[in-house]
Amino acid sequence: MALMINEDCTACDACRPACPNEAISVGDPIFAIDALRCTECVGAHDEPQCRLVCPAESIVANPDFLETRDELQAKYETLHS
Repeated sequence: MALMINEDCTACDACRPACPNEAISVGDPIFAIDALRCTECVGAHDEPQCRLVCPAESIVANPDFLETRDELQAKYETLHS
């Protein structure tokens, strides 16, 4: 399942450089995650790097993008091929 950033975001920019898929962009007023690029770091790391660095704990599961680990891995491979 892709992740999303909720309204608790402080726009600190800690998450954007941590994303191996470049799925996070500056939004107005908060940052945004492109669900079509987010793999929850499957394929790159053991856990979502954006969640590790987010001081506001504003990164949550996106209920509109339910994906299995295998689907996330396939998405990662497509993005990095």
